[in-house]
Amino acid sequence: MTTATQTDRVSLQRRIPPLGGFTLTYLGIELKRKLRGRRVLLFIVAFPIVMFVIIGLPLRDQPLTATPLSQGGPSVAAYIMVSMAMYGAMMSATQTGAAIAIERAQGWSRQLRLTPLNPLVNVIVKTIAGMLLGLLAVTGTSLAGALSGIQLSPAQWIATGLAAWLLASAVFTTLGLMMGYLVPGEGAAQITSLAIVLLSFLGGLFTPLGAMPDFVQVIAQFTPVYGISQIARSPLTGAGVDLLWFVNAVAWFGIFVAGAAWAFRRDTKRV
Repeated sequence: MTTATQTDRVSLQRRIPPLGGFTLTYLGIELKRKLRGRRVLLFIVAFPIVMFVIIGLPLRDQPLTATPLSQGGPSVAAYIMVSMAMYGAMMSATQTGAAIAIERAQGWSRQLRLTPLNPLVNVIVKTIAGMLLGLLAVTGTSLAGALSGIQLSPAQWIATGLAAWLLASAVFTTLGLMMGYLVPGEGAAQITSLAIVLLSFLGGLFTPLGAMPDFVQVIAQFTPVYGISQIARSPLTGAGVDLLWFVNAVAWFGIFVAGAAWAFRRDTKRV
């Protein structure tokens, strides 16, 4: 009988995967999970289209600027179309928050903490999946506008579509993630949805800021809707781009990403 002369050592350190655990496989799983909710998808895509048809379509012959429609000027309907496309992209955040709340209830988020997956990477993967979901809303609303006779230059279509999708989806998907990790159960989707509606009104998405009281106009500049809405609609209004709009959008995106990563760690720290 032999006696071991050397104690075997077991490393408790987990191997850190490349890119913090980000893989296309993980992203694909997140996308499949979101696309299974057909009723949610129908709401996210159909609601902004219906709102555009009801509110915007009757104003398609009303010019937005001093440039007549016959000379290539945009219509009020185009302005509303971009706003509704943004709102649809923002509403995809409620689905993201609801999915996170379900994961927490099932213990999946704590299970992920047993893996070497970086919390920030987890937030980034879910953000990308949520942004792709928001792309459906922007594409559907823009297509409805084009079919109904909205006339824009190719540059305007591209600029407004990209801004409405990239900025609105990124900022508010991360908001949905943060609320999903902070609020239990179905309350995450409800609170996020209410927050989006209130921020949309305060940020001037539904009502022009010029028609609001002065103090509301001041508050609006500090909301997460203000920067992205101004950027997305500037190709239509012809207004010069203000650097502070981008500062607003980037700052809120950073706040929500940091908040979502912190909430993810806080929710799973018991593992």
